Amino acid sequence: THPERVIGLILRGIFLNRPHDMDWLYNGAGANFVFPDYWEDFTSAVKLNDYNNYMEAYYAVLTGTDEVARMAAAKAWSAWEGRCIALQLSHEAVETMTDPHFALSLARIECHYFMNNCFLTPNQILNNMPKIHHIPSIIVHGRYDMVCSLENAWTLHKAWPGSTLQIIPDAGHSSKEPGIVDALVRATHTLSELLR
Repeated sequence: THPERVIGLILRGIFLNRPHDMDWLYNGAGANFVFPDYWEDFTSAVKLNDYNNYMEAYYAVLTGTDEVARMAAAKAWSAWEGRCIALQLSHEAVETMTDPHFALSLARIECHYFMNNCFLTPNQILNNMPKIHHIPSIIVHGRYDMVCSLENAWTLHKAWPGSTLQIIPDAGHSSKEPGIVDALVRATHTLSELLR
């Protein structure tokens, strides 16, 4: 929206908000094949009934009046993401993400945004790349990111001549993984030097 106010960007864990990106994690078209056991837990927390997909079913429960069902859904949503977030399962991360207050906030905010297409028009990010193609950017993405598949970062990088893509070979989606932390620190130094 305001590219003239941006001199450079460091981005991590790219999500382009296309229908198949959403389906990858929340509608059984990707991550569920890697984590079928965790997916079963996720899908058992809501009933599809009159809904087209799990996103709609979760939204109905998360915005419903049944407080017990709402909390159970929030914890299942957050546990699913927490279990998928890193290359190595972190029980501490799952415990943090399933804390009732954290889980309810995370699940309701994420589901609200996703039900509203993240308040973006279809393909808005890629369609508007010409506006920022000249802005230098370093994109950091874990090769084994099961929350936002690497294809998101790859596609963005290909559409952005001013970008550098750093694929971290031993990382998933979490910003706390050592390879991601290291890459983000290095990206900060690199961009700082470039923009002097």
